[in-house]
Amino acid sequence: MSFEYASVSKALMISLAMASIVVGVFDVKHYFQLQLVPHLSKYHQYWRLALHNFAFANSSDLFLAELILFQDGIQVERCFGSLKFASFILVSTLLSTLLEFISLLLFHRVGLNHLSSGPLALVFSILYQYSRIVPPMYEFKVFGIAFSNKSFMYALALQLAVARLPGSGAAALIGILAGQIYRSDLINLKSYRLGPIIVGLSARYLSPLLGFNRPPRRSNRAFPDASRRATGSRQVSQNDEVVTTARPTTGSTNSRIRPTAAAGAGGNSVVRDWVQGLTGRGDGTTAGVRIPPDSEITELTNMFPDISREAIIGALQRRPETHFSNSRNVEGAVETLLSSQIS
Repeated sequence: MSFEYASVSKALMISLAMASIVVGVFDVKHYFQLQLVPHLSKYHQYWRLALHNFAFANSSDLFLAELILFQDGIQVERCFGSLKFASFILVSTLLSTLLEFISLLLFHRVGLNHLSSGPLALVFSILYQYSRIVPPMYEFKVFGIAFSNKSFMYALALQLAVARLPGSGAAALIGILAGQIYRSDLINLKSYRLGPIIVGLSARYLSPLLGFNRPPRRSNRAFPDASRRATGSRQVSQNDEVVTTARPTTGSTNSRIRPTAAAGAGGNSVVRDWVQGLTGRGDGTTAGVRIPPDSEITELTNMFPDISREAIIGALQRRPETHFSNSRNVEGAVETLLSSQIS
């Protein structure tokens, strides 16, 4: 899988990884923690609601999130389109941030005082879209339980959700809820798109930083001669057979068949001549049929001028060929012809 038609997913993964690494290197993880008490209730540090979504606090959560984004985010972006997917990320992040604040206010009395660092809610919101949009490629059963290729992603997501309970579990549920709200389009969120100014600035300044997103294209020709590949020559001689994985056109098919057929005809003719030299058969013969020489045919024609040439050849072909002399073949053919005349 590549990042073709998934530039937003690539930018999200790169920025998330770089931010998490920078936060860990400079030891500023404590600024990305979100707790109701004392951060919000006592010190009123509401900027933590937005800041805690930019970086993960540990490498294990970052690794699992990157795997999920690589498998799910790319396919969701290809279904949505880059513009809609970028708008979905913004809407889902804002909606999940609001739901996180409400959840801390409602459930802090039952032990929910903090939420895990990182965009867990966004990851699970993308995962929800993936589960609803992308169909499974194959299914299998283990001990009678049905699974699909999407089950592996769900297993990784479950591990990420239970890693830092109760904060990670609450963030996962909030992300799934945000994905449901976006997909249900209760408040017309699906129609929102980023402004043309933001899109233009991103295409002008951010796209060059992402590099080339298309996978490397492999050549559809293979040359059997290694020296020709080393020199970089692209000229194919007439005797070389071109092997290609591309769908051939009519002209290319004919041009590829002619040299191969000619080579096959030449090789078959050599083998046929060699076999004929060993067996004494000429062109157009089949195995087990003797072709009499012209001397025998002429001799019998002089002896039986009233009999056709085909009958004489048939009589000679009925007699087995000997390695000592051809006289026995002629004598046997004479006996055959005489018996046929008498009868």
